Amino acid sequence: MEEHLFDAREELKRLEHIIYVSLKYTRTVDVLLNALNRMVSTSDLIIRAFALKAIEDGKLVALPKSNALTAKRIAAIHEDDPILNKYLTFYAFLKNILKLPFGRRQEYRRHVTHIVKLENATSEIKIDNLENAEKFMHEFLKYSYEKLIGKLEEDNDEWN
Repeated sequence: MEEHLFDAREELKRLEHIIYVSLKYTRTVDVLLNALNRMVSTSDLIIRAFALKAIEDGKLVALPKSNALTAKRIAAIHEDDPILNKYLTFYAFLKNILKLPFGRRQEYRRHVTHIVKLENATSEIKIDNLENAEKFMHEFLKYSYEKLIGKLEEDNDEWN
């Protein structure tokens, strides 16, 4: 369980590199997609840690076959935890926008945009959105660590 959280931290480091280095030099929708995929893989690892904890606690019999199903089961187990469910909803949103057809705008410029038409809205992913989402992913990892392992030490810079 703790190993999955440390792997998630490593994925977040890769995400940071994509956002703060790769996008600085290669402003394309493909790099934005790479960042979104890193967020999904980070969430997958965190959700897997929650599933292992649920198995350990006897709330889940076995790991579901898909990551999306695992997320649904974790949401059902922790239905009384609105913070965790907020993160799981964001995970479902990311998975959804990665499946849908998309458009591109202003490639090779500061305001490169990944555009996805949703059922009742349009989602536009830009560099600024990614920076906010990256901070949100850090909060998700920190929250998960504290919920599954325990309180973080104040001087532990690795998780900030």
